[in-house]
Amino acid sequence: MTAQDLLFESDPSEVPATAQTDAPLAEQLRPRTLDEVIGQQQLLGPGKPLRVAFETGRLHSMILWGPPGVGKTTLALLVAQSFDAQFIAISAVLGGVKDIREAVERAQVAKAQGRRTVVFVDEVHRFNKAQQDAFLPHVESGLFSFIGATTENPSFEVNSALLSRATVHVLKALDEAELLALIARARAQLGCPPFSAAAAKRLAAYADGDARRLLNAVDAAASVAAPDLAEIDEATLERALGEQLRRYDKGGEQFYDVISALHKSVRGSDPDAALYWFARMLDGGVDVRYIARRLVRMASEDIGLADPRALRICLDASETYERLGSPEGELTLAQAVVFLAVAPKSNAVYKAYNAVRAFVKQDGTRPVPMHLRNAPTGLMKQLGYGSQYQYAHDAPGGFVAGEQYLPEGLEDQRFYEPVPRGLEQRIGEKLAELRRLNEEARAAKP
Repeated sequence: MTAQDLLFESDPSEVPATAQTDAPLAEQLRPRTLDEVIGQQQLLGPGKPLRVAFETGRLHSMILWGPPGVGKTTLALLVAQSFDAQFIAISAVLGGVKDIREAVERAQVAKAQGRRTVVFVDEVHRFNKAQQDAFLPHVESGLFSFIGATTENPSFEVNSALLSRATVHVLKALDEAELLALIARARAQLGCPPFSAAAAKRLAAYADGDARRLLNAVDAAASVAAPDLAEIDEATLERALGEQLRRYDKGGEQFYDVISALHKSVRGSDPDAALYWFARMLDGGVDVRYIARRLVRMASEDIGLADPRALRICLDASETYERLGSPEGELTLAQAVVFLAVAPKSNAVYKAYNAVRAFVKQDGTRPVPMHLRNAPTGLMKQLGYGSQYQYAHDAPGGFVAGEQYLPEGLEDQRFYEPVPRGLEQRIGEKLAELRRLNEEARAAKP
């Protein structure tokens, strides 16, 4: 557990005194009360869940879910401090069942002494089901209060039994105003020159909502600043930080949020937003082949027959990327992204496919009509297989009006309904005409 998990909120001129001035900056700025925690007002503001829990003295088990550097460890520490509870920290990365047993023993000793215990598990999503289940009886008995911290969606990563016994609190990344306030506070603690407005904004962007990252960057920038420097500018930041890197969780919640944003921007016909999310994925180091696969999917799901060229363009872009690699090949994928965004949209095939799959799954096994059956042997022909089948290519216009191709009982069943956009508008007009001819031919039959 490090102090760099901490966040802060107070007047920059009122920096708490610390006896450890040589400690890491985050340790020096460790908040001592809820009022010093920056951000998370959705949990800590007046009348909000965690504030109420602190004020009423009602300690409960909880899951703190949020991105890195937003104060999950800090809140757990403050909970224990507020309730004068023993604080036991376990890292799910390094710990195991043995650590859980030791925590139980220490909690039993504390209980015998009339003291509460808070067991904090960092990265709780890394514990397997058996390890998570080991907490259940002790949480239920009230031996200790459980606090888990995770960057992953607990709905997927924490087993339901443990999840049902804990309240999930969602923590948010710091916004720019909160990060700028933290920069001022950190600068005052270090006694370094002020940051220029441009440098401060760039530093906030670099932190990308992560207070831990921000404090490390401020410390690094202050360490390279000359003593007589009037202010820390962008050039100083570049010397201290090198190439800007953005935080991007390739396997977690943010990853799926961004690919969802790309897909919805394409579906919404916004090429600028689609390009932005595409660039965000590249910037985050996402496997470009994964993006290419998703574009191919979008071509079928959201454009379909409204513009069949979309599928070929996406496949060509993918193949071109395989030949050129990065960064040259990424341009072809950008071209595909824009084409998908501006192309006419249709999910008619997507809906028809899902509908027919669902229908077939719940429907019985209907026999193939005799006239559609193959007749490779004489016996089959004698039994009527293939009889009365009319070869469409021999009919006027290549269409046999009144012919039935669905099983008996499904004559009027429709799954595919074209939309009035792009090529599908013409397809819809043709289908309407063919259906009219079918109805006339069937009505004329005796």
